[in-house]
Amino acid sequence: MSKLPSRKPPAFPACYLKSAPRGKSSPIWLAKADTLKTDLKVLPKAQRNWVEALEWKAPAGSVILLPGADGSIAGAVLGLGQEEEPARATMLTGALPKALPRGDYHFETQPRDPELAALAWAMGSYSFDRYKANNKRDPRRLVLPKEVDTERLVSIAGAMTLGRDLINIPANDLGPAELAQVARKLAKAHGAKFKIITGEDLLKQNFPLIHAVGRASDRAPRLIDFAWGPVRAPKVTLVGKGITYDTGGLSLKPTSAMALMKKDMGGAASVLALASMIMAAKLKLRLRVLIPAADNNVSANSFRPGDVLPSRNGMSVEIGNTDAEGRLVLADALALADEEKPDYLLTMATLTGAARVALGPDMPPIYSTDDEFADSVLGMGTKLDDPLWRMPFWQPYDTLLAARTGEVNHISEGGFAGSITAAMFLKRFVSNAACYAHIDMYGWVPRETPARPIGGEPQGARALFDAFSDMFGG
Repeated sequence: MSKLPSRKPPAFPACYLKSAPRGKSSPIWLAKADTLKTDLKVLPKAQRNWVEALEWKAPAGSVILLPGADGSIAGAVLGLGQEEEPARATMLTGALPKALPRGDYHFETQPRDPELAALAWAMGSYSFDRYKANNKRDPRRLVLPKEVDTERLVSIAGAMTLGRDLINIPANDLGPAELAQVARKLAKAHGAKFKIITGEDLLKQNFPLIHAVGRASDRAPRLIDFAWGPVRAPKVTLVGKGITYDTGGLSLKPTSAMALMKKDMGGAASVLALASMIMAAKLKLRLRVLIPAADNNVSANSFRPGDVLPSRNGMSVEIGNTDAEGRLVLADALALADEEKPDYLLTMATLTGAARVALGPDMPPIYSTDDEFADSVLGMGTKLDDPLWRMPFWQPYDTLLAARTGEVNHISEGGFAGSITAAMFLKRFVSNAACYAHIDMYGWVPRETPARPIGGEPQGARALFDAFSDMFGG
């Protein structure tokens, strides 16, 4: 089995330098398309002439290398295009690590948000190469701007790497047990209390839906549960969907839809990334993390369309389609979380294709019972270029979950409002939490952009962390 990500507190990333001797790092300038002539005036005359001779128009994310008198690289200019959104423009610095030759660099032009620019550099340096021999690339190192909170930056960069690695690891090397192993190491690194319920014990302790989804696999399902922080502090509970592979069950997916299902634990990966940030920052809250982990496989004991299954909170659930298994495992975990009346209860899950139809892969919908919390998260998403879009818990659509035999069908009939009805189903298992929010994420970057290589992405984690930091700053 491939080595799993280490969950020790993150080491100083190889793509950063705390400082460099004067003249030992190359400068990077930033230039916008609509102010290009002004922005280029700060360059030495010979290098300015070079850029002008190339008729470069500073398209967003483009990089011009500047030659020195001896033929070496004397620096670079990053194009910001005409991007008016400050955070998106800042994140373009993520294009630099893959465009620059080996060496050390510093920002000669001050980025609007130095910490975000430095984080984008780390995110753009990321490469998932654990299965490729001799594929290591020497890091392009950034001298960190003095304004940056280095400890905070390193913890966020490390958490994003954790989330990406977990989603990118194929299912043969990351099943429920391995996901639990990573969570245990993370909890131990921060002194959190960890426990786990596995296999038949799920039935004994009243988690019938988690057991039903995972029982067809030879890799036992389990509920991962850890808690950190003072018991009397405000309670924040994170629930992440941990389906480590989804065949669709008896409602079998076609191969084309199954190929990326290693990412169906993207909600769990995002929750672990967010938990890592929260614990490293020592936010003044009591954190609980719940991850129902299972494979949705096919065998003689698979749960079936038409089955009526019990749930932890006593509601009988009629199965409309076994490929909608994520909301089932989340339902039992939500019922447990809700029992202790948390102040904030949040689910993160790669839940519906309908969310992708509505908003595409880059912008997950967020549902919330609390307008103030939703506004805070959305604002942070805009500030950090970690975008989300609010969608409603639309009560009239709850009737679409009407069941013929059970108390509720877990999937609506017809093709309408699939993301909303999934959110409404989950909300049925929450009655005590002061605020419930749900993020229906894709968890994957299908098209490379600066700071976002193709592959796993813990969407929403950075926005949520900054929102909680504002509320419960360390």
